[in-house]
Amino acid sequence: MPLTSTRPELAGTFGMVATTHWLASQTGMSVLERGGNAVDAAAAAGFVLQVVEPHLNGPGGDLPVVLWSAADRRAHVVCGQGTAPAAATPEAFAALGLDAVPGTGPLAATVPGAFGAWLRMLQQWGTWPLRDVLGPAIGYARDGAPALPRVAATVARMAPVFEADWPTSAAVWTDGGAPAPWSRVRLTALADTYERVLTEAETAGGDRDAQLAAALDAWYRGFVAEAVEEFCAGTPWRDSSGERHAGLLRGSDLAGWEATVEEPARGSYRGVEVLKTGPWGQGPVMLQQLHLLDGLDLGDLDDGDPEWVHRVTEVSKLAFADREAWYGDPDHADVPLADLLSRAYADERRALVDDARADLALRPGSPGGREPRLARPLPAAAGEGAGVGEPTVAREDAPGGSTATTGDTCHVDVVDRWGTMVSATPSGGWLQSSPVVPGLGFPLGTRAQMFWLEQGLPSSLRPGARPRTTLSPSLALRDGEPWLAFGTPGGDQQDQWSLVLLLRAVHGAERAGAKGWTGLQQALDAPMFHSEHAPSSFYPRGGLPGRLVLEDRFPAAVVTELARRGHDVEVVDGWSLGRTSAVARDGGWLRAGANARGAQGYAVGR
Repeated sequence: MPLTSTRPELAGTFGMVATTHWLASQTGMSVLERGGNAVDAAAAAGFVLQVVEPHLNGPGGDLPVVLWSAADRRAHVVCGQGTAPAAATPEAFAALGLDAVPGTGPLAATVPGAFGAWLRMLQQWGTWPLRDVLGPAIGYARDGAPALPRVAATVARMAPVFEADWPTSAAVWTDGGAPAPWSRVRLTALADTYERVLTEAETAGGDRDAQLAAALDAWYRGFVAEAVEEFCAGTPWRDSSGERHAGLLRGSDLAGWEATVEEPARGSYRGVEVLKTGPWGQGPVMLQQLHLLDGLDLGDLDDGDPEWVHRVTEVSKLAFADREAWYGDPDHADVPLADLLSRAYADERRALVDDARADLALRPGSPGGREPRLARPLPAAAGEGAGVGEPTVAREDAPGGSTATTGDTCHVDVVDRWGTMVSATPSGGWLQSSPVVPGLGFPLGTRAQMFWLEQGLPSSLRPGARPRTTLSPSLALRDGEPWLAFGTPGGDQQDQWSLVLLLRAVHGAERAGAKGWTGLQQALDAPMFHSEHAPSSFYPRGGLPGRLVLEDRFPAAVVTELARRGHDVEVVDGWSLGRTSAVARDGGWLRAGANARGAQGYAVGR
């Protein structure tokens, strides 16, 4: 498909930052300019995102990261996905008469892992003191940040809920009325919380490592954990079930948790190695898609050809069916990841792709001879409520409900002049997820909605387990060297939109050859599509078998041909699917690009 570009192709040698908000990108770049490395820059940008995109992430949320460290020349995954409370048993939910974890409210809270993950990164690979990293976020929270139109719209839609049921959120967001678009929003209670963390950290002395350790103590074993326990154990709050429930999270759950550093899951496509999180996230689903596509020649097809779209969609259905049957926290479930990522398994599954017809069934495979098991669908009456789903993909008929009260995700990519590269996808704890915790100024996340209460599944609710998150940062290597860090918001669609970006990058680089590839921004801008065939990961977990959503910049002939093959095609606004961003090390240059969709992502660098 002929590509045009909304923005210049950024290239340089010093450093590049791309995020879903221009203020976070510029914050990250300012860190690089003042001598910080990519980890320092990513963390500073990530904390700013909590303030400037509060409808998309917050301090009470989660964080997975894939990074390449120039210091040890290795790739790592940092898991900041908090775990289920010790009291979160199936019996506890059955006693409440629930057949699903609500999509909002403290009952769906897991340990808030984002803070621990950012600090674990800083401990192991960063160089800056915590005060310098947190300073920009505190400044925006104290002095004010511009209210994006989507922030203003989200608060206005949530205002009746805040006023009727969540007064602590009303005190932060609607005291004096909902903010107008582009008005100055101050989050002074959040600024106070971070200042108190810094004060307690600096009582440990001048040593940077001691301060980071003391900050973690303040969050997970000190005043933050105490406030979380008091909040969850106290007042019941109305949630998306329509009833009032208190939370199960306790200080001991926070005290017993820490972010972990893990080996990435690995796959490859046409000589490019791709690194993802483990199966506690949906990351390996991209690797499965790539292995399936490696045997379906896309090289001679244009990415706007209906055959190209059809093949990518059909392998996505197979991989996401396996996600439903097999993915979960490998510390608590038997996840056959090696079999799922084997070439023999991909060969077996690839035979199910019919180039003539769209698959309308959910067909998980049998890796290693195991028999798959899918969760029973939730009752159709499982309702909607404030904060359900993901707005990057949600529409009136989409899984997860309408656009009115959904939450979403952010993304950060950074590469520095030394070669360290970071891809991070912070999410959860958004302003519409749960009432604000008094004294802290932020709500808890609701990631436990991704557990099934039905037992015997890899993603069944288990105390201390990680929910199977959709958050999915990505890193790609060529010839053993970091090449591309990339990702997007978008829930279940993250590993479809990111896959399409990667395919365009790989094939574009192949075609460019020795000339060097200069199409990163064009690949980000090109028309996007995704399938909604598989069940949503979000309450109330609905799916739309056969549904294929395309931006209207695809030619009408492509839409007609895909419908002829049996896809349930829906055409949407031409700039509405995904907010991918990326940084690259390519041909001796550092490169970056950010998505024009949503009118807030930006890339900077030199």
